[in-house]
Amino acid sequence: MAEPEFDEIEEARRRGRGAAVNPPSRYDRQTSEATDDGWSRDEDLPPIRTRVDLDASRTIIARNQSPDVPFDRSINPYRGCEHGCIYCFARPTHAHLGLSPGLDFETRLFAKPTAPELLTKALSKPGYKVQPLALGTNTDPYQPIEKDWRIMRGILEVLWEHRHPVMITTKGSLITRDVDILGRMGRAGLTRVTISLTTLDNQISRALEPRAASPGRRIAMIRTLAAKGVPISAGIAPIIPGLTDHEIERLAKAAAEAGADHITWTSLRLPLEVSSLFRDWLTREYPKRAVKVMTKVREMHGGKDYDPTWHKRRTGEGVYASLIARRVKLARQKVGLDKPVKDLRCDLFRVPPRAGDQLSLGI
Repeated sequence: MAEPEFDEIEEARRRGRGAAVNPPSRYDRQTSEATDDGWSRDEDLPPIRTRVDLDASRTIIARNQSPDVPFDRSINPYRGCEHGCIYCFARPTHAHLGLSPGLDFETRLFAKPTAPELLTKALSKPGYKVQPLALGTNTDPYQPIEKDWRIMRGILEVLWEHRHPVMITTKGSLITRDVDILGRMGRAGLTRVTISLTTLDNQISRALEPRAASPGRRIAMIRTLAAKGVPISAGIAPIIPGLTDHEIERLAKAAAEAGADHITWTSLRLPLEVSSLFRDWLTREYPKRAVKVMTKVREMHGGKDYDPTWHKRRTGEGVYASLIARRVKLARQKVGLDKPVKDLRCDLFRVPPRAGDQLSLGI
């Protein structure tokens, strides 16, 4: 297996981060490389800090026509994600900003503080057709910076006010802060939350997703939200062959016992730069497993690190992929989470008042 050739950033500078390298954007015409010029220096370079800039987007709802995802619209309150999950398939999107999918993705973040206002404007447009919105499909809306920015909280307030259905995927413990709104929406049939469960092994979790909630915290999140009436799916994702696939049954059992009522899953996806970043991480963190893991990954993707074909990219294909799918199916059945979920309600939607509309007297 050929090793990616990137300059590794000193561990002291990147402690608590997922990526150890910061490869250039694939759109860069020029690249630079750090070299030792022979001059000695006494001082060390400072640790890499998280930087948050403002995103100037004028619209907030993104549309898609992907035939293998269960939604056609989504919102991303942030670009980049401080959780630092090395496997994140959204990392390549940072190249569109002229930044690296490596350390830049988890340290150079962009916030959209006007998202609630933009959402209200979008929902009030003539002809808007209500369908569930998805949040957490690209970057996590409950990543650590949400504690200060509270953008997700503002979005939920708008959605609840206008009774708009929403699906949320997260591995961030900040979601329990919003259990008051989510509980009301859940009991009204307006929301479903998916908590991502990658592993129950704390050591693997810290390496894979260094600033996300620990496995125990995620199980507690399921318990807290379910107790308030929020329908919870456990997302066993990504399933990494040779590293986390042995935990499928344990994850299903833990999720069911905590109060989840459904299980979803996806296999590891390594599009574009994610492939080299993951392989760099794998040879650094789990060198003895690297060959086995990548052999199984390629077996599931037609001999390549990744196959972007619709309906194959999320699960893979072949004997090993079929085995994983069969194990998930049996695990669902064993814990009683193999029933279909109810559709979210769209009939409760209230169109936001537009300029000139006569407001209701609330009678």
